[in-house]
Amino acid sequence: MNALLKAKKAYGESATPLRTDRGTEYAAFSRVTHRLKSAMGKDASFPSLVDALHENRRLWLVLAADVADPANGLPGDLRARLFYLAEFTTQHTAVVLRREASAEILVDINMTVMRGLSLERPSP
Repeated sequence: MNALLKAKKAYGESATPLRTDRGTEYAAFSRVTHRLKSAMGKDASFPSLVDALHENRRLWLVLAADVADPANGLPGDLRARLFYLAEFTTQHTAVVLRREASAEILVDINMTVMRGLSLERPSP
């Protein structure tokens, strides 16, 4: 390989697109939600649902820790609502694991958060 090709390869366009914080959060919710939906399918096993629920709960625990941080820049009322949803997710996951409820509401919550993350913020 000649020097020009090496330079293009090293300094050319990255195959991995840069993401904003919102884009990264959206991608995390999208991945987890897709796993939940797949694990709820008729051909899915309970262990696959358990794995997806665990991953979803971990995502929400990270989010809860982030919104509980006083340095978080989100408005206080939004932080409180997200923290409440994290608590609900933890509690409802336990109910689903006992096979007393469906995980559908967890998918709905994640989809709502994804819609919020995909909205354009107004310019200041």
